[in-house]
Amino acid sequence: MANTTITSANSILTMVVPGLFPVPVSIQGYASDDAFMLDALDLAEVSMGVDGKMSAGYVPKEVKQTITLQADSESKDFFAILTQAVKTAREVFYMSATLSLPSTGEAFTFTRGILTSVEQAPTGKKMLQPQKFVITWESVNRAIL
Repeated sequence: MANTTITSANSILTMVVPGLFPVPVSIQGYASDDAFMLDALDLAEVSMGVDGKMSAGYVPKEVKQTITLQADSESKDFFAILTQAVKTAREVFYMSATLSLPSTGEAFTFTRGILTSVEQAPTGKKMLQPQKFVITWESVNRAIL
């Protein structure tokens, strides 16, 4: 990976929600210090017996992704429409996504995600603050561009 940088400014995140957004929607207007983040993935469950012997095993786990958007991001509409659809239908909507990181030559595919947490309005300070949106994914897979 010669001549790469670590900028996230050229990243591209697209999302699809069948029935609401069947064509990929590009998410834009990220917060500058906190654009997107994935929680660490726990790869094993571990328990310690009373005799001091440790047992462990792999158990699949969901992955949480936090997307942080500026208060004036047009992509907030995507999450507002999805939030309202969930409330109206009283049902979750599954989605998929792709994250491309040209600077490092990586791409990530996200499958069977649901919107699990939203900040419904920006916090008001001197300036309106960014809003966070959390999606819980069934799986995240990495590929080389």
